[in-house]
Amino acid sequence: MRLRLREFRPRTGPHEHRVVQPWQPLRHTSLRAPEPIGLLLGDHDGLNRLAGLFSFAAYSRRTVVHVPLRGGVPPDEGVGELVDLLLVHHTYGLRPSAWPGLRRSLGPGAPLSVRTDEARTARDAAAWRARQRWSGRQERPDRRDELRHTTHARTLFLFGSRDVFAETATSLAHAAGWGPREKGVGKGHMRLMTVLPLVEPPGGGGGHPDEVMVCFKPYPPYAHFRRPG
Repeated sequence: MRLRLREFRPRTGPHEHRVVQPWQPLRHTSLRAPEPIGLLLGDHDGLNRLAGLFSFAAYSRRTVVHVPLRGGVPPDEGVGELVDLLLVHHTYGLRPSAWPGLRRSLGPGAPLSVRTDEARTARDAAAWRARQRWSGRQERPDRRDELRHTTHARTLFLFGSRDVFAETATSLAHAAGWGPREKGVGKGHMRLMTVLPLVEPPGGGGGHPDEVMVCFKPYPPYAHFRRPG
């Protein structure tokens, strides 16, 4: 997939950061913070581009992927706070408290075009799934093979490794591809496509596990929507 991005090189003291955003906003995609259940609601374009952004994040461990989602068309589904999305490799060391200052320093940015490798993403996602079946999700005490998260400054931070970002990319690509085939979507109905399991943050109260439901919904007016085939 070819992604058109906006690249920023802000500095904090002696450190230079690399931050990228989609060149065009994902107008019909929204995200609600997991408390403990979040909702990622998008159309084909939004979910498909998110899949590409997760794939890019998987192989760009020194890059922060920022997806502004609060400024899109307000969703008519779900409850809870609308947030942006930030993808950060687990080795990057970005503190959530440092993000607001970094975000204010982004400036206009420069155009950037990249291509993702879907075959490599699929291979690494398959390796992640095989490892999960073998280990029973207990392989690494640092939980690098799972999506860790926190919400700060109206932003959902997702921290992960190459393979777990690749697995998330394939899940979102499946949702984008098969969502339009679900019954009732042409009438504006939301359809649950997959769930992103999250590691409960330290001090969590237990109960329902933290997760983000990924749902497909075409944008109104629904007369524009045609199911494949």
